[in-house]
Amino acid sequence: MLIRSATPADISALRALERQAETAAHWAESGYDALFAPEAPHRIALVGEEAPGGICGFVIARCGTEEWEIENVVVAPQHRRCGIGDKLVEQILNAAHSAGAIAVLLEVRESNLAARQLYEQLGFVEAGRRPGYYRDPVADALLLRRSTQDL
Repeated sequence: MLIRSATPADISALRALERQAETAAHWAESGYDALFAPEAPHRIALVGEEAPGGICGFVIARCGTEEWEIENVVVAPQHRRCGIGDKLVEQILNAAHSAGAIAVLLEVRESNLAARQLYEQLGFVEAGRRPGYYRDPVADALLLRRSTQDL
């Protein structure tokens, strides 16, 4: 699998992949368009690709000075539990470390056990909770943090 930077040409594939994932953060089309707008906050979007044009997963992270935030991680249903999510998140962790960030943050639905297991295996720890943050169904958001100091 190839991991590469996303391009504006990937937006329709990213949106289609996101719609297949119940637990993904569902963004409006304008949110994806803003990824590549020069005035937008600095973000990194990476895609996992099996073959040219065959995107099987992606990750989007907002890049701050000291802390980065993973905003969305999506893996196609037929490619889950194959290590794609691990590789995408590891790339973000390494990029954050290389950029001098001290931590990477994210939030996850408390009931999303598969994602929580992935993040735990990658060294994320619970740093807080947002009660009732998610809707349909209502659920708490767990705030997770991973230091980049030991990468």
